[in-house]
Amino acid sequence: MDDVLMCAPNDDLLSHALDLTIDSLVAAGFELQEEKIQRMPPWKYLGLETGKRTIVPQKLVVKNNIRTLADVQQLCGSLNWVRPRLGLTTEDLDPLFNLLKGGEELSSPRTLTQEARAALEKVQDCMATRQANRCKSDLPFKFIISGNLPHLHGMIFQWERVEKSKKDKDCREPLLIIEWVFLSHHQSKRMTRPQELVAELIRKARTWIRELAGCDFECIHIPIEINSGQITKAMLEHLLHENEALQFALDSYTGQISIHQPAHKLFREQIQFKLSLKSVQSRRPLKALTVFTDASGTSHKSIITWKDPQTQQWENDIVEVEGSPQVAELAAVVRAFEKFPEPFNLITDSAYVAGVVSRAEQAVLSEVSNAALFNLLSKLVNLISHREQQFYVMLIRSHTDFPGFIAEGNRRADALAAPVEMAPLPNILDKPKSAISFFTRMN
Repeated sequence: MDDVLMCAPNDDLLSHALDLTIDSLVAAGFELQEEKIQRMPPWKYLGLETGKRTIVPQKLVVKNNIRTLADVQQLCGSLNWVRPRLGLTTEDLDPLFNLLKGGEELSSPRTLTQEARAALEKVQDCMATRQANRCKSDLPFKFIISGNLPHLHGMIFQWERVEKSKKDKDCREPLLIIEWVFLSHHQSKRMTRPQELVAELIRKARTWIRELAGCDFECIHIPIEINSGQITKAMLEHLLHENEALQFALDSYTGQISIHQPAHKLFREQIQFKLSLKSVQSRRPLKALTVFTDASGTSHKSIITWKDPQTQQWENDIVEVEGSPQVAELAAVVRAFEKFPEPFNLITDSAYVAGVVSRAEQAVLSEVSNAALFNLLSKLVNLISHREQQFYVMLIRSHTDFPGFIAEGNRRADALAAPVEMAPLPNILDKPKSAISFFTRMN
């Protein structure tokens, strides 16, 4: 038997429980090595060194002589284990994680890049200077989100605020950093919205605190961008209502949600990301230009068409784009956002394109092997994220025979994308007039 951990509310009870345990084990026939029984801090257990107030990883040897994929995997595995105690972010370790890509053989060669060496130096510095704290049973737990997109992270902490007086200038406000929480290096979605990243961090943190502390957070700090004035309760409820991921992450949460960071210098240094409540995507159709897009995988035509409000004539923009119909129509949408900086409505019959456009604002892209597709997605995210005027996107079913402007615009876009040139669409309103004229002459 090895690594038996004894815990108790106070030192006297701990000493008594330890003596009883030792006596019981000896009576049962176990042979104990007295020199391995740790009665005084720091206690070394499962790779951690626990003192009276702090917890640090035991000395970890960081190998610089990386030669193979297996070496990199072992190194990253060790660093991934210590990072929740040392606050090593995904951004810090990205150059090392990137070395895992490439050849699949365990012996495939690897060499530390300049960025990877700099990351290792930061790791060694953190291991020498940073530490986690032991939690206090009489203090509530709090959670705060910080970092830069796409590398958001969170911190579980306790803060015992002590009011300073003029006479007692050395009185401190101890901040206890209990655990750092990080996002997965690879996102499951190709395009992830900031709200979903925030939700994932909250979900991970709440799972951790429930399993290890048996409670929930007193307060969750979500930094939210305020353009003017103060955020209202209604604005915060709107943010939660419009995002399903946040609803699940905060399900049954009864604590406080704060948009303000605690007044500690560490948070002033850590907080960079702020979740914006403002969106350029309108939830309702705009009184503005309406643009239709379509594409064909056969003709490789990427179509934009719209009715000029001044001339009342249909205009179009046609470009040949190699790739699938989704890629061709995505190219059309990108051109639409480049062409129309003013407010406009976007009509598409592609569920893929409508979904991508709806998620693009401030989104984080995962790796895409198709270079052309990645380039288009990057352009779209950049165009929408930096856009000043609103837009509205609408998905419609294709090939309908409905009357009216929307169906007509979609038919025109579909006809322009067809492999063969089609005759101009007739004006169906002219048919009754022609028939009436014919029968009048006969009579």
